[in-house]
Amino acid sequence: MCTALSLTAGSHLFGRTLDLERSYGESVVITPRRAPLCFCTQPKQARHHAIIGIAHIRSGQPLYYDAVNEHGLGIAALHFPHSAAYCAPECDNWLAPYEVIPFLLGRCTTAQQAAVLLGSLNVATHDFAPDLPCTPLHWLLADGQDCFVAEPREDGVRIYRNPVRVLTNEPTFPRQQDRLNDYLNLSPFPAENRFSAGLDLTSISRGMGAMGLPGDFSSQSRFVRAAFVSQNARKYSNVDEGVARFFQLMACVTVPRGSVRLPAGDAETVYTACCDAVRGVYYYTTAQNPALTVVDLHRADLESGKPVSYPLSTRLHIHWQN
Repeated sequence: MCTALSLTAGSHLFGRTLDLERSYGESVVITPRRAPLCFCTQPKQARHHAIIGIAHIRSGQPLYYDAVNEHGLGIAALHFPHSAAYCAPECDNWLAPYEVIPFLLGRCTTAQQAAVLLGSLNVATHDFAPDLPCTPLHWLLADGQDCFVAEPREDGVRIYRNPVRVLTNEPTFPRQQDRLNDYLNLSPFPAENRFSAGLDLTSISRGMGAMGLPGDFSSQSRFVRAAFVSQNARKYSNVDEGVARFFQLMACVTVPRGSVRLPAGDAETVYTACCDAVRGVYYYTTAQNPALTVVDLHRADLESGKPVSYPLSTRLHIHWQN
C-alpha cells in the first residue's frame, strides 16, 4: 500500500507514502558520485550521478524505496504483488528489482532517458538478502517535463506515459487510469442541481462537487483520490509553499494505524516524503513524528566514495509557542 506523486504546479516536487505493517530500519541515504554502484550482471558504475532517497542499507548497499538524483530525475518503487512478472536470472541483460532505482538514477538525467533504458532491459527474480526476498514492484519515473510508469510483465518491461503523475499498487497502470472515467463528473466547484429541474434541490455544504470521491484505502481508490486533489492543485509561487501543499495533498492518502488491519499487523503510513527535485532537498515525516525533517543532497560531500545515512526521525517534535 503506497502512493507516489509527481507534482509540477510550480517547481518539480516528487514523493510518496510508504504504507506497511512494519519498518525495516529505513534511512535517508545519500550515495555520492564516487560511491561504487555494483549490480548482479550490469557493469559497475564507479562514478555516477549523486542520489538521495530513503533506503534500507545493508553492507554498504542501499535498497532504495524512492530517490532523486542531482539532475532532478525521481523514481519510486511500489508494491505490485499480483501483476509483476520477473524473468529468471538466466535471461539476458537483466537487473534485479532492487537495482532498478540506483542503476537508472546513476546513469540517466531525464525520465525519457530512464524509461527507454529500462524498457530495453529485463527485470529478473533475485533476492536482496536471505531475509529480504525479491519483492514484486513497478516504478514511477518522473522529471519536470515527463512522467512514466514501468511495469514488468510476461512479455518484458512495459512503459506507459503517465499524464496523471500518480501511481499506487494494483491493478496495472492502464486499468488504474481507466478508473478515472468513473469519476469524470466530480468537480472542485460547488455542486449544481442536475438531479431534476422540477425539484428545488440545494447544495447544503461546501465540497459537494466532489461527492462520490472514494474514501477507502484500496489502491484504486487512493489513485483516484490522489489524482483528483493533485490535478486540481493550485499553482504555488515558491518551494516552501509547494512543499506545504505537497504534504497537504498526501494527507488525503495517508493510512492511520488501525484503519487497515492485516494478519501481520496494522498497516500504516510509515513515512511520507517530498523531494524538491530541482535543489535535491529531501523532506519527510514519519508516523511517530509529523513534523518535517530535511536532508539536503548538496550539503554532503558529493565526491566522497561512501554513502551517507541519516536515520529517520521518529521522535515526536513539538514547537512550543509559549
